[in-house]
Amino acid sequence: MSIPVANWLTTSTGVELEEEVVFSVLSNQRRRFALHALCQRGETAELGWLAKRVAAWESGVSPARVDSDARKSCYVSLQQSHLPKMDKAGIVSFDKRSGVVHPTAAVDDLDIYFDIVAEPEIPWYGYYLGLAAVGVALLIAMVTNTGLFRTLPDIALMASLVAALVVSALAHTYTARRRKLGSDGPPPEVDQ
Repeated sequence: MSIPVANWLTTSTGVELEEEVVFSVLSNQRRRFALHALCQRGETAELGWLAKRVAAWESGVSPARVDSDARKSCYVSLQQSHLPKMDKAGIVSFDKRSGVVHPTAAVDDLDIYFDIVAEPEIPWYGYYLGLAAVGVALLIAMVTNTGLFRTLPDIALMASLVAALVVSALAHTYTARRRKLGSDGPPPEVDQ
């Protein structure tokens, strides 16, 4: 079944990616790391650079500390298996002879898949629902003038609720941007 990703997200690329193929490509950590590195770079990369970056994330070390065996293993698997699969799917363009790879326009549409396959995080919908419930409770307490709320000015209560909302929105924005494909630093699934 072919699903036009552009219909889900945007019409910017118009590239059709088969859902099964996309999930198959993203099911492998090494391919996800390679995509993350390519999106960070934002341009053509050499296979050697890519292998070193991916091997560093897999090993939990800086690229300068990657040993030759880890780099070689990553290089060979990227060259022979992972990059050809991503090239066939239309996610990257890979020239096996020159060892040059670059992301295609289809990569821009993959963020929705990362949201779908992402590991569990804070359930923001529940958090905001709880925050709204606290706001309603505060409003009722203010209107009925009960308990502690008799002594506190209304503006202080509302200011604290607005401050909680602002802090929550900032935290939500930070975690969402950190999970974005190609964001700064290592891929989101790498323990820091």
